[in-house]
Amino acid sequence: MLTDPHPGEIRKENFRSIYLAILLLFAIVVIGTIGYILIEDYSFIEALYMTIITMSTVGFEEVEPLSDPGRIFTFFLIVISFGIFAYAVTTLTRYIVDGIFRYYYMDLKIKKRIDKLKNHVIVCGYGRNGKQAMEDLLKHQVEVVIIDAESTIIDKIRRNPSLLYIQGDATSDQSLISANIQNARALITALPNDANNLFVVLSARELNPNLKIISRASDAQTDKKLKRAGATNVIMPDRIGGQRMAKLVAQPDVIDFLDFIMLQDPDEVYLEEISCKNLDSFFTDRSIGEWSIRKHTGANIIGLKTKDNRYIANPGPDVKISSYDQLFVLGKRSEINHLKEVLTGQSKLSDEDSAVKS
Repeated sequence: MLTDPHPGEIRKENFRSIYLAILLLFAIVVIGTIGYILIEDYSFIEALYMTIITMSTVGFEEVEPLSDPGRIFTFFLIVISFGIFAYAVTTLTRYIVDGIFRYYYMDLKIKKRIDKLKNHVIVCGYGRNGKQAMEDLLKHQVEVVIIDAESTIIDKIRRNPSLLYIQGDATSDQSLISANIQNARALITALPNDANNLFVVLSARELNPNLKIISRASDAQTDKKLKRAGATNVIMPDRIGGQRMAKLVAQPDVIDFLDFIMLQDPDEVYLEEISCKNLDSFFTDRSIGEWSIRKHTGANIIGLKTKDNRYIANPGPDVKISSYDQLFVLGKRSEINHLKEVLTGQSKLSDEDSAVKS
């Protein structure tokens, strides 16, 4: 089965063509100059001038009348140089007109931006799943780097100057390193082939042992293999799609409501996970009822994940929170940001709460 060449190889081939064209032009100029000096006893400047006007076929007169050996040498120089000159002009023109130079410069600027990133997310594969994941992450103001091998897809991504990308094979360690995987916080591999996703997971886990890896899978048997390879979570779009269809029949309003919450603009209302790792000592081991979260921030705690990975939905007012827990909070962006500041002690409490604290 024939496969498309790696984008990096295509780029190298383009540069090799340019280097070859320049080398051939230089070689023919050197040969022509030396030939005229030896055959016609021209000075260096005269020989160089004669070589250039012969190669370019401009039709100027000779510096001095040529001897028969000089005419024969000029004849061969014209035949040889004409093809080389045409090849060089064509190669350089294609390099500029096709945008190869512009793309190279653009890719270089993008690479410098990627090298400075920290806590970003790498998305491998810009298909339907990868594109949707990228759009949702950008809505939550998360930096995303896209890896895709298809030139047509990369060309579309280039039209948006705010997007960061690497054109390459996601299964290659070099592509992942170029995406600054060492400083990334998560990787999503949404390639259409399960085997390729498995390779990505293996490579990513080796390059960054602390990375959170989310992988797409089509086959149920691949699920276990991906987790053994190092995937934190495995998503099966076909299974989720089937379950969603069934829910739309059995509980249509529930699904519509969840969609309403999940797809809302963050400035309106959305669901976010908040870590209690930096919880202010005032809130440690106090119950949710004592916090009065809704009253003072407008946000709602609708669930939490304990340190033993146990989930509690709609926790009651008597549930106590520790610094090991994760909170699931519903509210507007401003409300949730205010809650984060309050929980970490960055924002002062109201006078009433200050009295309680003291």
